Amino acid sequence: MHLSEQNLPAASPRHIGIIMDGNNRWAKQRGMGGGSGHKAGVEKIRAVLKACREHKVEVLTLFAFSSENWRRPPREVEALMSLFYSYLRREARKLRDEGVALRIIGRRDRFSPKLQDAIAEAEAIADQGEATLVIAADYGGRWDIAQASKKLAEKLQAGEIAVADINEESLHQHTCLADLPELDLLIRTGGELRISNFLLWQSSYSELYFSDCLWPDFGPEQVDAAVNDFYQRQRRFGKTSEQVLAEQA
Repeated sequence: MHLSEQNLPAASPRHIGIIMDGNNRWAKQRGMGGGSGHKAGVEKIRAVLKACREHKVEVLTLFAFSSENWRRPPREVEALMSLFYSYLRREARKLRDEGVALRIIGRRDRFSPKLQDAIAEAEAIADQGEATLVIAADYGGRWDIAQASKKLAEKLQAGEIAVADINEESLHQHTCLADLPELDLLIRTGGELRISNFLLWQSSYSELYFSDCLWPDFGPEQVDAAVNDFYQRQRRFGKTSEQVLAEQA
């Protein structure tokens, strides 16, 4: 059943997060090595970002490499790091010229010094824009919450805050994306039905959308489908449907 126009969200999602899943399966279906799938996946970012901007999306956050991905075969990890480095070196100036700021979230200390330098340089080049592309690399939602908690604990120990100052809002302000719009829509490609430790804090009230499409095949048409599905959702945030309708009237 479709909702009436009165029930639909008033605007496009301001912030979309995507778990880019299915690169290896895409490559296997074509008799190619896993590296080919990851390379095809990286090449898909530009078209997806463009499609999101056409929907007036302000922030696109991509799950590129999770904290758990270090467990993958060393050769695959090495290939992913090489692709990440190449992407940063190649795309930073293009993003800047297109009015897109770049931000990398997650741990950096486990990356090579060369990659750490490339991250810092890319962020410095594309440091401002009308839209923001966030790449989550060596990132985990639990890590994000733990780091925010640690920062609050350090402030408490230093006497900068009191125990009474620790609440949801103060914790939120120390998470990675605190200064950006709330996550409205979380998409996972590849057919899996889980969020795999991605933006756990930020996704508490986001709409979830799961696509069977493998990431290298995910493009503007699939972005349109996900956003159109978002428009069919009634976002209540704990309220009743009647309350939401009354507020929209």
